[in-house]
Amino acid sequence: MAAPPIPSSLDAATQTFPILTQAQIDRLRPHGKVRKVKAGEILFEPGDLNVPFFVVLSGSMDIVQPDLKGERLIVTHDVTGHFTGELTMISGRRTLVRGRVVTEGEFLELSPDELRSVIAKDAELSDILMRAFILRRLALISKGYGNLILMGSRHSAPTLRLREFLIRNGQPYTYVDLDTDQASQELLDRFHVTVDEIPVVICSSRNVMRNPTVQELADCLGFNATVDESQVHDVIVVGAGPSGLAAAVYAASEGLDVLVIETAAPGGQAGSSSKIENYLGFPTGVSGQELANRATTQALKFGAKMMVAHSVARLDCDKRPYKVVLDDGTALATRSIVISSGAQYNKPKIANLAKFEGQGVYYGATYIESQVCDGEDVIVVGGGNSAGQAAVYMSQSANKVYMLVRAGELSSTMSRYLIQRIEENPAIELHYRTEIVGMDGDTHLESVSWKDNATGGTSKHPIRHVFVMTGASPRTDWLAGCLALDGKGFILTGRDFSEEAAQKSAWPLARPPFMLETSLPGVFAVGDVRSGNVKRVASAVGEGSAAINMIHQVLHE
Repeated sequence: MAAPPIPSSLDAATQTFPILTQAQIDRLRPHGKVRKVKAGEILFEPGDLNVPFFVVLSGSMDIVQPDLKGERLIVTHDVTGHFTGELTMISGRRTLVRGRVVTEGEFLELSPDELRSVIAKDAELSDILMRAFILRRLALISKGYGNLILMGSRHSAPTLRLREFLIRNGQPYTYVDLDTDQASQELLDRFHVTVDEIPVVICSSRNVMRNPTVQELADCLGFNATVDESQVHDVIVVGAGPSGLAAAVYAASEGLDVLVIETAAPGGQAGSSSKIENYLGFPTGVSGQELANRATTQALKFGAKMMVAHSVARLDCDKRPYKVVLDDGTALATRSIVISSGAQYNKPKIANLAKFEGQGVYYGATYIESQVCDGEDVIVVGGGNSAGQAAVYMSQSANKVYMLVRAGELSSTMSRYLIQRIEENPAIELHYRTEIVGMDGDTHLESVSWKDNATGGTSKHPIRHVFVMTGASPRTDWLAGCLALDGKGFILTGRDFSEEAAQKSAWPLARPPFMLETSLPGVFAVGDVRSGNVKRVASAVGEGSAAINMIHQVLHE
């Protein structure tokens, strides 16, 4: 017997392009105005900011994606109750598409602020709109319907860096592989584009950039166009890992003005985890990327602002409001700070390591890297959960995974479920008391030498891909002179102050510091950057949310 048809309410297409009922439209009317539209009228263009939200009352419109050959039709809104928009309506970033009226009629128009007000107050409409916005963004990503074309090579480290940045920031784009697309390569040759100038990026069908930095790419896409540099924020969150995103969600949902500053992309180290299986509420596991995307959307829904591709250079901590100074010299004022800048993997002392970064040496195991390594042998260095997750994930596409661990066992550094997965996986070969001692190759890694410290023997292997996930060091250089740190550079908080540390920090208030508060009143540290942290995603999320409760008390002092 054939399976019954899926009800339309559960159909993916219906949820992506739902039709609002008359009652739902009537609830929107007080927040907007009726606008008469004419055939051929352009309501918004790619790159526009503060684009209104439209609901079709009568008439119709096309949503199209301009490209080098003209336009690609994405959808036609021609039914009363159809509405426009995707995640840029929530994030405040530049729109990706063009909206053009096909048949004259009337549209209900809401400003972005009014739309956010509706989403915050009307639970039913919030569910419908947010689900549609998310699904539409996913559809744009899967079909490559972005306002950016990236022409690069899988053997190019800058190409890998930009692709990872775009994917982790949920930015739709079209990728042209110069290794297989001869016509595009001939075009670049005609314009004398050299190997050092790859990748080439065409942004918004106008700007052509040769080997741009991540920051240049973010600026071209208008990622940070809505950040007001003159505003004094209630909270600035430094770092968008799980702890920082949790802080942003709770701060914004409780009415605080919050700005998140992230150097690369939301998710932190957890964002590059292929599958997290011990996080509460996800019995089948969740990828770090999916978790980061959901948390980011949640924070933006509540009104948090996010700045990406900028790092913090220093903290001006002499007086309040404090000032967070960025790498470009911009100073952002804030009444309180949550530091969630995390930790970075330690780089082994191996000759030529830097030479092969992005060209055989990687610090994250994501879908992009798995494509590059498909069918080849790979090495994973490390004995923690991140290394274990990487080994299990890469074993699905690699020919063989060699896992090199300096210690003699894994039980003290890795979750039991991961150890079992590794030990029972025939594609993973585990080597204890082993470390890499040499790397060789021309422009790309070609061979690796490792040493078995138990026997003293050294062997050379023709392996072209190494994933390094060894230990972690905190990102606290920018805090010099402001906060008390432990001997390894992690931030001391609350009860972790020793008498000596407390004396050195000269705590200025009558009350003791709160549990997650640093030696500077109103500045909190959460997640992997905090001394004594528990290296688990759930713990980081808990610390981020708890810090906001303490910040409320600080702001009322």
